Amino acid sequence: MRTDTPFRPEHETRSAQRWLRSLPGIQVVKGYQASWLPKDLAAGLVLTTMLVPVGIAYAAASGVPGVCGLYATIVPLLAYAVFGPSRILVLGPDSALAAPILAVVAQLAAGDPSRAIAVASMMAVVSGVVCIVMGILRLGFITELLSKPIRYGYMNGIALAVLISQLPKLFAISIEEQGPLRDLISLVQAIAAGKANWTSFAVGAGSLVLILFLKRFEKLPGILIAVVLATLAVSLFGLDNLGVKVLGKIPQGLPAFALPWASGVDLAKIVLGGSAVALIAFADTSVLSRTFAARANSRVDPNQEMIGLGAANLAAGLFQGFPISSSSSRTPVAEAAGAKTQLTGVVGAVAVAALLLVAPNLLRFLPTSALAAVVIAAAIGLFEINDLKRIFRIQQWEFWLSIACLAGVAVFGAIPGICLAVAIAIIEFLWDGWRPHFAVLGRVPGLRGYHDLERYPHGEGISGLVLFRWDAPLFFANAELFQDRLSQVIAQSPTPVRRVVVAAEPMTSVDVTSADMLRELVGKLKALGIELHFAELKDPVRDKFRRFEMMDLLGDTQFHPTIGSAVDDHLGSHAVKEHRGDAGPTPLDET
Repeated sequence: MRTDTPFRPEHETRSAQRWLRSLPGIQVVKGYQASWLPKDLAAGLVLTTMLVPVGIAYAAASGVPGVCGLYATIVPLLAYAVFGPSRILVLGPDSALAAPILAVVAQLAAGDPSRAIAVASMMAVVSGVVCIVMGILRLGFITELLSKPIRYGYMNGIALAVLISQLPKLFAISIEEQGPLRDLISLVQAIAAGKANWTSFAVGAGSLVLILFLKRFEKLPGILIAVVLATLAVSLFGLDNLGVKVLGKIPQGLPAFALPWASGVDLAKIVLGGSAVALIAFADTSVLSRTFAARANSRVDPNQEMIGLGAANLAAGLFQGFPISSSSSRTPVAEAAGAKTQLTGVVGAVAVAALLLVAPNLLRFLPTSALAAVVIAAAIGLFEINDLKRIFRIQQWEFWLSIACLAGVAVFGAIPGICLAVAIAIIEFLWDGWRPHFAVLGRVPGLRGYHDLERYPHGEGISGLVLFRWDAPLFFANAELFQDRLSQVIAQSPTPVRRVVVAAEPMTSVDVTSADMLRELVGKLKALGIELHFAELKDPVRDKFRRFEMMDLLGDTQFHPTIGSAVDDHLGSHAVKEHRGDAGPTPLDET
């Protein structure tokens, strides 16, 4: 006798599929196309020219040694390649995280570099755990709060902020960062005071022109060509002696695994700081991931995105790094360079590691103004204008929402801009439910069913009956409005009202506040000799009515499956004689 079961292989297959979904990088490897390899390799090499200087700069801004910025670049990119769902998203040290990291490190490290590394690494571990938990709990739905116009506004604001942030590097001017618009004012003042280095500007502007020119030739790695030529020009002609800032010597050595721990520190501050940077990275990565997925006509699972981000942060913390996020400047560089998959990040990580091991001085003469040109070219490609023109034409108020979001990012910075975008999205959602459309329904000659009498003035109501449709969930913000509008409709009825039927098909939810309002309304209507009935109420909403003890007050007979059956019940209960005509509806019409 056979003892095996035919269901076991199927179960194992489903289990394997679940594991594969949690490891998007493995799925990419299984479906990798040979034609993608040259583009991923070239994009990875181009990305390397950004990863090194940016990593060192953001490490210093975060209060840790510069080499930690390279550690926080290499390991997270490898981790994200396995766990991250986005094919081109680039993770690493980020300017938005520098301030909160520095705030904790400065308090707890007391100027000790090794202690600073331990504190920052502990924050990265906390950030990673928080992000992973958020992903497991499937909290990625929060990103769905952002509509397309708001996402456009955010990305246009990011593009503008990134572009402005690179202009001082183009002129070899150092300014104190105070926000995009104030930085622009400071830059103009510095140029007017004669602080600009025009040789640096010539190198950067020439690189930018070359990148934009070569962009039309898809098979040429224009960014890589421009960076190499700029580096050769500085090296051969000694332009660094003329004030052109260069990258200089980079630190040497690879990260080693270490459990981060600093004795005698305030763990509460580390947990709070790590949680704060996790939330910032969560918001930034979610928006950036969805935006680039939309540009590629694909979809990214936001919950897996959080797990990928968490794995990258956890890896950074275990290899002497610090908290990281997605990059709004390096990701478009990878995209512009032709990146197809996460292999681009792997190539970048391996190249940075190779530089640390065998060629720490290879990028010594790389001019920062050329790097600025690379970022500016990428930022230009981020701007969305054409679709905003369409939105302005068809829905102007959403266009202005997009502009408000752009202004928020430009004035206050990326993270406050995200908070503003979310706040605007919530207000937009609440407004639609706060002041929803409602209608009084009646019969319209020649049309089956019941229709809005305001749109069909030649339609007729049913004697003694008000058919009232409420096109929104019924909740605390609109409960009083519901009662006011229904009272107005009853007062304006051409015949004495004996029954009100709420056409509740659009009513997707009720809460305690609205249920108490209905209880009060039933009493008021009963005192006037008017019955309150419901038609087409969804079962989940009816379950809430039962939980809120409304069914005992109303009774099952006051709920009808269709508007037609509710009308027939009214006609029969009150012996109302109505002439339906040839086009008159029946209960069957409503099913």
